[in-house]
Amino acid sequence: MSTQVVILAAGMGSRLGRTLPKSLTELSDGRTIMRQQHDNIHAAFGHTAKITTVVGYKLDYIIDAFPEANYVYNEQYDVTNTSKSLLRALRRTKPGGVLWMNGDVVFDPTVLVRATNLVQRDQSFVTVNTSKVSDEEVKYTTDAEGYIKELSKTVRGGLGEAVGINYISSRDKAALISHLQRVDDQDYFERGIELAIEHDGLRVEPFDISDLYAVEVDFAEDLERANLYV
Repeated sequence: MSTQVVILAAGMGSRLGRTLPKSLTELSDGRTIMRQQHDNIHAAFGHTAKITTVVGYKLDYIIDAFPEANYVYNEQYDVTNTSKSLLRALRRTKPGGVLWMNGDVVFDPTVLVRATNLVQRDQSFVTVNTSKVSDEEVKYTTDAEGYIKELSKTVRGGLGEAVGINYISSRDKAALISHLQRVDDQDYFERGIELAIEHDGLRVEPFDISDLYAVEVDFAEDLERANLYV
């Protein structure tokens, strides 16, 4: 079965100060952030991987740049957060697990190559970086068995940061969809994962990629840092 991949790229990305969608920001190697993501997806899962992109702000630019992808429109992109974009995408996917990522993450191709084992096992996971724990980032804790327990920006005593690349298994997808429906419009998708863990007992692995690069590009300094790697 082809790997199902979702890219969340509906937002305006105003903090970066660009006129185009943030995912179309050009990197120092000439590729856009989204092109780097597509290349990484194909390197790990082949060209049969099914990529669905959630669009909103200036969607035509993204569709024109990647006509081969499938698209889901979040018409409320300016008043909702990633929880509702992911919800729209998951509802449109076929049976089976789904890998998804934020559309502004520049990351090492090896991340997805390593993740193939977890995807093949159909094991839900959240990709994490344990080398730093910043107050403004989504952080996590684990339970006694090593699975994710808490996942939010308000976590105390976080073990690391969530990177923005995740997978929900075929058996866990319905529970995540249910909780994404219930969370507030301004919640990040991590809130849906956290509630599914709490109420449905989802066992979500922290997938540590601390030795690899993964940069969420929110500000100009993030872009500068990402360009050091590509």
